[in-house]
Amino acid sequence: MRKMRWVVIFLAFLAIAINYIDRANLAVAAPQIEKALNIGPAEMGFILSGFFWSYALMQMPFGWFVDRVGARIALPLAVGWWSVFTALTAVATSVGGMFGCRLMLGIGEAGAYPSCAKLVSQWFTKAQRAFATSIFDSGSRVGSALSIPVVAFIISSFGWEASFIITGVIGFVWILGWFLIYRNKSKGDLTGEADAAPVQPVAPKNKVSWASLFKYRTLWGMMLGFFCLNFVIYFFITWFPSYLVQAHGFSLKSLGTLGTIPALMSIPGGWLGGFISDSLFKRGWSLTAARKTCMVGGMLMSSVITLCAFVENIYLMLAFFGIAYASLAFAAASIWSLPSDVAPTPDHVASIGGIQNFASNLAGIVITTFTGVMLAITKGSFVIPLCVAGGFCFLGAFSYLVIVGKIEPLNRAEEERARRDDSRAPSTV
Repeated sequence: MRKMRWVVIFLAFLAIAINYIDRANLAVAAPQIEKALNIGPAEMGFILSGFFWSYALMQMPFGWFVDRVGARIALPLAVGWWSVFTALTAVATSVGGMFGCRLMLGIGEAGAYPSCAKLVSQWFTKAQRAFATSIFDSGSRVGSALSIPVVAFIISSFGWEASFIITGVIGFVWILGWFLIYRNKSKGDLTGEADAAPVQPVAPKNKVSWASLFKYRTLWGMMLGFFCLNFVIYFFITWFPSYLVQAHGFSLKSLGTLGTIPALMSIPGGWLGGFISDSLFKRGWSLTAARKTCMVGGMLMSSVITLCAFVENIYLMLAFFGIAYASLAFAAASIWSLPSDVAPTPDHVASIGGIQNFASNLAGIVITTFTGVMLAITKGSFVIPLCVAGGFCFLGAFSYLVIVGKIEPLNRAEEERARRDDSRAPSTV
């Protein structure tokens, strides 16, 4: 654990945790903001969706940017940008102002996951990537879990405006630590020992353009599958606190205790998913079998979220939510390993990560707006949104099982066919 790569992945974990605290604090503060701005659930759904518009649209350009300048510069740049607009949310006094701050927040946060995927590809071998990914990705669950008690405490003590200022400042503390601690691979670990860097794949004979990535079925399967996973995950990040308050009468104190159970269950769920995926590969399973077993199994199990709409017991409801969230995290460790696994060259890892994350975050726009509209139509019932979420779990499992092909560099099959054709061609004198 003294190796620099574990320090890097821990810093990535902290960045993602801050990322999710900053994006989730609005969901925790939503009931207070609705009262302060005198707005209803439809308007709040519109504000919540603002983040996802820019976050989704900036995924692909930010992924390309990370591949060009490197994660060492791109990640702190992203953290600084989103921290500024997190703090500025405190001074927004209208629906338009809130929506604008969320749009700008999304631009900065778009750089987080492509940067972290790039770091994993640079510092870890194929047999280590799923577990390393599960560590930084668990930051999303830690951030979501912390956002509820921390933001709830700040709101109850100082008001909802203070929650945005304080969480924004945390990002700048992280930036200072990043530049003080981070070392390039060639510098070895923090003690000066040389670190064993993974062998990078050999570049293909034919140059692979960014646009040509979209001709592969596997990439489209990754986009659809991740859309389905995030459709469900973003219910937890956006409407879950409001669900507990409106459907089960939770107070701010209850949100900070019982409300954290699903997010806390998801943290070891993600670690377990990464560990099992890598372990299966190390034991001789093909990379395709190892990754797909975890992705498909996790998506199928997460469909229990639908049952939450039909149980009255609070603890049973939270248990179902916890199983669903843990199962999604279990699948996500392998999902975020895919950019490194299928990239034709190291210069495509962040780009592919950005592409799949673009598709996945369109789900954030859909789930926030759809849930708000359904609440307005059904007078506050969450039954339809939870049933639809369960259906997307099954669709995601189908996508990873059927549409996503063999887990290998996207151009590998083409190169193998070309080599076979060359070997079969008659020689000329």
